[in-house]
Amino acid sequence: MGKVFVFNYNRCNGCRGCQVACKDEHCDQAWPSYTEAQPIIGQFWMKVQDRERGKVPWVKVTYEHTWCNHCEKCTLIEMAPDAVYRRDDGLVIIDPEKAKGVEGLVEACPFNAVYWNEGLSLAQKCTGCAHLLDSGWDVPRCVDACATEALRFMDEEEAKAIGAEPSELGKAMGSKIWYLNVPKRFVVGTLVDLAEDEVVIGAKAELLAADGTLVAELETDDFGDFKFDQVNPAAYTIRLSAPKKTIEVAADCTSEDLFVGVIDASA
Repeated sequence: MGKVFVFNYNRCNGCRGCQVACKDEHCDQAWPSYTEAQPIIGQFWMKVQDRERGKVPWVKVTYEHTWCNHCEKCTLIEMAPDAVYRRDDGLVIIDPEKAKGVEGLVEACPFNAVYWNEGLSLAQKCTGCAHLLDSGWDVPRCVDACATEALRFMDEEEAKAIGAEPSELGKAMGSKIWYLNVPKRFVVGTLVDLAEDEVVIGAKAELLAADGTLVAELETDDFGDFKFDQVNPAAYTIRLSAPKKTIEVAADCTSEDLFVGVIDASA
């Protein structure tokens, strides 16, 4: 079955240690037969980007990681089988000699994880630190650098056992990058009584599907806030049962996380 990378969204704090470690391992340092050196500027074989979710005052940041998925159905191998190959351990390697001058590999990657080195006329990407694994390392450099264990390298069976799985595109491509705790949507708001100049504490908040089915239920907290987290993207209705009246609010989080605002529950 081989090894897979597992990225746990809940454990990543955005430190970019993995990104820096990748640069440290590969910039100004070629690994013959594995890869030429990674340029200092313009390439991130492990790329970390911030994704802001929600709107003020409810904002969360999710850290998205992009690197080679080492796909079983690798489009680069299909395009240039003499220049790109898959090792027995599943890692996909762009041959630094045979791939020189082979154009189109950057565009062939559906995950945008391949870069073009203009100076060398060579497509480059993450190698999975194959040179380190071949020299006895248990994990690639990025995994070794991750202080929170958000990034791990493990047997596929172990990854399945903890509930990790590839993205939808990854499943189709046979990706070796699997995920845990993938963010869905959050829907939040604040319930107040403007007549009393107070927040409403302990009111029942219900999240209802389009057909009226109850999806989730909670109570407003000590600040009058309610937050439905990890809900599927869809159009919902929020029913708020305050002491003075019941309120229903439309909440469509199909395309983005949603703050429905400050809701007045005064009579």
